[in-house]
Amino acid sequence: MRTSGWLALWMWVGLAAGAAGAQETVGPREAVPPAQSVLAMPEDLRQAFHAQVLDQPRPPHRRMQLLVEFLFRPQGLGMQYRDDATYSVADAWRTREANCLAFTLLTVALAREAGLNAYGQEIRDAITWRKDADMIYRANHVSAGIRILSERYAIDVAWDEVIASGRPRPIDDQRLVAHFYSNRAVELMRAGHLDAGIAHADAALALDPGNAAFLSNRGVLHQRAGDAVAAERDYRAALALNPDHASALSNLAMHYRRAGDAASATVLLQRLAAVQARDPLHQFLLAADYERRGDWEQALAHYRRAVRLFEPEHSFHYALARVNVVLGHGEAARRELERARELSNGATRARYQAKLDYLRSRPPQG
Repeated sequence: MRTSGWLALWMWVGLAAGAAGAQETVGPREAVPPAQSVLAMPEDLRQAFHAQVLDQPRPPHRRMQLLVEFLFRPQGLGMQYRDDATYSVADAWRTREANCLAFTLLTVALAREAGLNAYGQEIRDAITWRKDADMIYRANHVSAGIRILSERYAIDVAWDEVIASGRPRPIDDQRLVAHFYSNRAVELMRAGHLDAGIAHADAALALDPGNAAFLSNRGVLHQRAGDAVAAERDYRAALALNPDHASALSNLAMHYRRAGDAASATVLLQRLAAVQARDPLHQFLLAADYERRGDWEQALAHYRRAVRLFEPEHSFHYALARVNVVLGHGEAARRELERARELSNGATRARYQAKLDYLRSRPPQG
C-alpha cells in the first residue's frame, strides 16, 4: 500500500457470457440497499476514527497518513482484503473485510470525515483478469483520490497487481455507487442468484445509464436467466454507446451463434478482432497465454506489439525481457529489463534492479 502519485484499485466490470451451468439457479432476491446508505458512516466508526485520528488538530498531509494507518493497523480497523467483499462502508466496518471497491468507499468516507477533499476515481482501460468457471472477467479499476492544495494522491491496496493504459479520472458519488451495485450484481450472479443480480444491475444503470459495461453485464445476467431477448437488447444498447466495447461485441456474437445466425456472429467477431488488434492489454494477455503454453516466438511477437501500442507500461517490458531470456537474447532482455526498471518505482523497481544485476553477472550466453 502506498499514497503517492496516480495509483489504482480494481473491480470487476467486463463479463463474458457463457452457457448457463446446471448448478445455476435463480436465487432469492437480495434487497438493493438505498444509494445514500452505501457511503454512510456508522456512528461507532465515526467515534473510533475521531478518537484515534482526529483527537487533535493536524495538518492535512498528517491526517491522510493517520487515516491510512487507521485503515490497516490492528489497533485501528485492521482491514483484511477479500476479493468478493463488495461492502458498503457500514458492512466493511462491521466485518473488517473489503475488496478494492469497498476500500475505496471506506477511504472516501473517512477522508471526508477528516476534512479532506476526497473522491472516487476510475481507470476504464486496465486489466486484472481471471477465469472463474465458464466466465471471464475484465477489470476496470477504482481508487480513492485525495486532493491537498495542488497535489493529488490515491490510496491503493493493489497498485502492483494492475496493468493500465490510462490514468485515473475523478468520478462523482453517483457513479461510484453505481459501481458498487454493478459489482454486487456480478457477485450475486457468481453465487447463482440471478434475480438479485439483475435487480442490482438495474440499480447501477439507474444511476449511470450511459455505461456500456453495466449494460453488457446485465445482458449476461439476462442470458443466464434465460431471457435471450432482454440479453440481446442490452448488448445492442451497450454497442450503441460504445461500438468498440469488446465484451458487448463478444457477448452479442455468441448470442447470435447460439441462435444459429452465423453470418451476424462472424461480422461481430471480425469487429472484435479489429478492436483487439489495437488493444495493448489484449495483446499482453494473448502473449501471456502463449508463454504459458511454451510458444515463445508467438509470446515474443505479442509482447512486442503490446509495447508498441503502449510503451510506458513496465509490466510489458518485463514480460518481453522474460521471454528474451528464454530465447537466449541476452542483450534484448537486459535492454527491456532496464526500461521496466525506469518505468517502475518502489519495491517493484528494486525487484527489477535485482534481476538486472543478476543478468549482468551472467556470461553473454548464460
